[in-house]
Amino acid sequence: MTTALIALDFINDIVHPDSPMADAAPHIAERNVIGNANSALAHARANDWLVVLVKVGFGPGYTECPAHSPLFGAAKHNGVLQLGSWGTEFHEQLDATPANAEREYVLEKPRVNAFYATPLEAVLRANAIDTLFLCGVSTTWAVQAAARDGHDRDYRIRVIEDACAAAEADDHAASIAQLSRIADIVSAAELASA
Repeated sequence: MTTALIALDFINDIVHPDSPMADAAPHIAERNVIGNANSALAHARANDWLVVLVKVGFGPGYTECPAHSPLFGAAKHNGVLQLGSWGTEFHEQLDATPANAEREYVLEKPRVNAFYATPLEAVLRANAIDTLFLCGVSTTWAVQAAARDGHDRDYRIRVIEDACAAAEADDHAASIAQLSRIADIVSAAELASA
């Protein structure tokens, strides 16, 4: 088994309580999601897994941002999700400092799905990855999209449940229940003790 940990969208615009669009921030704090993600990152680095830190964002002119999208359409107007800004920096509490630059990769994506219009597949294949551990925000969007797409690309999928969050606890729980049909659901503590 050759494994990667993919940490999805732990960026300020999505997880920081000072961001106007971070609807999941209370759920993240309440469940210690960033702490659990850090535990998973530490385990991955200690075991020499490939670590992929993913951020969603758009260039300064928002050229790749779909104006008609109910999800992304207001990004330009609101000045959010702009690559190079505070909003697309990883949250200060996330341990985003690479332990080994050859085993870590920062991926910028222009959509919800980390596989869409990105080099993620090439990075995983170049490193002979067959198993993906996923964590991130939100469970209902980025985690579900990566899990479903990864599953359909024949990766083994494992979701670190307590290192994920959504705007509403019920939405998170429903997403985890759906994902349990295509993924193994684990906790950060279970991962650390494996």
